[in-house]
Amino acid sequence: MIVPRMVRAGLVPLSRLAFRPDVEGREHVPRTGAVIFAVNHISALDSFLVPLVSPRPVSFLAKEEYFTGSRMLRAGMLAIDAIPVPRGAHRAAQQALESALEVLRDGRAFGIHPEGTRSRDGRLYRGRTGVAWLALASGAPVVPVGVIGTDKVQPVGAPFPRPGKVTVRFGQPLHFSPGTSTAARARREATDDIMDAIAKLSDQDRAPGYNELSTGD
Repeated sequence: MIVPRMVRAGLVPLSRLAFRPDVEGREHVPRTGAVIFAVNHISALDSFLVPLVSPRPVSFLAKEEYFTGSRMLRAGMLAIDAIPVPRGAHRAAQQALESALEVLRDGRAFGIHPEGTRSRDGRLYRGRTGVAWLALASGAPVVPVGVIGTDKVQPVGAPFPRPGKVTVRFGQPLHFSPGTSTAARARREATDDIMDAIAKLSDQDRAPGYNELSTGD
């Protein structure tokens, strides 16, 4: 695990130099115990950037092929504690949630994009209820996170980010009563509350429906 640590040690100052991140609300992040980071999604950079500026390690899901590509890419994934998951069908989605729940049961932090895929028009789309399922099943608080400017640094379709200015805002934790994860209404209401909190942090216009998965996402 020495190589991933070395890669992370290099990525943190490099990200500060390249993206000059303004980080707000660090004090809202619980320093111990299970916690869910619910993050808007406007760029492929989002799930790389948040772990580098977070006051504690946080794991996001990442496409399985990222771990079978170049050694440097694999080291980068391990450096930010990413979790490999296959892409595709319902079974893969359920596997992803179960992997996330395992992280939370270990008392660690897990990051998720409730919209499911990147926004291509900059609007904030309706959240899918997996984030609420995790919160209700684990009892972990949800910290809403608003990322601003990553869509300019790495627009959809751009293979690599370019230097620019970004902002990451951590909101106050939201708490939901555990044990009701099977209730669809409870999951929907909790998800809507989470998306409302993200919207206040990200300053995005709201879209009325879900964001559909596109090729390459």
